[in-house]
Amino acid sequence: MIPWTRKYRPENTNEVQGHDKALAELKDFILNFKNQKKKAALIYGSSGVGKTCSAYAIANDLNYEVFELNASDFRNKNMIESRLGSAMMQRSLFSGNKIILIDEIDGLSGKQDRGGVSALAKLIDKSMFPVIMTATNPYDGKLNALRKKANLIQFYNLNYLSVFSVLKNICTKEKIKFNEVALKSLARHNAGDLRSAINDLQTLTHENKELKEDDLKELSDRNRTESMLSALMKVFKTTDIDIAIKAFENVEEDIDKQFLWIDQNLPEEYQKPEDLARAYDYLSKADVFKGRIRRWQYWRFLVYVNAMISAGVAVAKDEKYRGFTSYKPTTRILKLWRANMKYQKRKSIASKIAEKTHTSSKRALQDTLPYLSLIFKKNKELSGKLAKEFELDKDEIEWLKKG
Repeated sequence: MIPWTRKYRPENTNEVQGHDKALAELKDFILNFKNQKKKAALIYGSSGVGKTCSAYAIANDLNYEVFELNASDFRNKNMIESRLGSAMMQRSLFSGNKIILIDEIDGLSGKQDRGGVSALAKLIDKSMFPVIMTATNPYDGKLNALRKKANLIQFYNLNYLSVFSVLKNICTKEKIKFNEVALKSLARHNAGDLRSAINDLQTLTHENKELKEDDLKELSDRNRTESMLSALMKVFKTTDIDIAIKAFENVEEDIDKQFLWIDQNLPEEYQKPEDLARAYDYLSKADVFKGRIRRWQYWRFLVYVNAMISAGVAVAKDEKYRGFTSYKPTTRILKLWRANMKYQKRKSIASKIAEKTHTSSKRALQDTLPYLSLIFKKNKELSGKLAKEFELDKDEIEWLKKG
């Protein structure tokens, strides 16, 4: 059976949903490759949003050949030079244009890839053809050398209506009867991951050629796991130990995420100071046991952790709180992610400054970057010249203006 993700891969850019801006930027890079200062484009975004298939769709529009390799297929300098060197320097069999597509470049950043990133960066400079790399996180520090050589193009998560449109089209072609509410629920469920949504649709309908609301319950274990909102409801809205202690049994989030969810929403639910104090006491004791698990690998302590964050927090209150509380995901992870992305951009800019000024990245961070940020805020003409000199991309320029 052919996977529908392959069978219904867009044949041209008109069939690609939700990425008009990114497609235009990527197409412009390919068409004007000979005039580009940088010989590569690094397209990035979440898994399943359509990065690779978009590259193929543009290639089909332009009648370009695609030479594709996955970064995991080669692990060191010698393999990269032997497999990519000739492809980048030699014309295709029929002397046509081609694109060099290196998928999942994140996979090249392991410890075994000794010299791999620097070897690829040098090959890009010599390439006779556009090089397109895909990644989830382009600001991984190990990709610094490649990021300097590439134009960054972001593919944003698809909204559920774009996903729904693709799923509906597949249902029509496969003659699948579907409940529109169920299909929209499936589109929402995958949170912008089109590839997962198509795979789920194929799994649910390959036998009966029909999708009903009840069918969504038949998804894989990945999709059947209980949501954190439901689990929190069982803990916060009960004083029954038997109900509370099973709350997190089918939750997909790991124990660290469970802690963060409870910590985020506990003060919203428990209004009495004494209830809140007792609940945090259980949470802190659970954290002590969690630390012992990490330190000594005493996994038998996990049963105590689970009991305290579920039953312990549940019985900490004197009585159930009435009324509805809107539980929210923890903001701490998002803050950490944003801080990390900001830090990675700082490091990226500093490394470019260091290269041009023949100094260390640490010195560039301390001495040059603060002044550079002031210049970009106040002097448009000079900042333009500096951006060109240091080869800064759009995201880095915006960061300097806001920093």
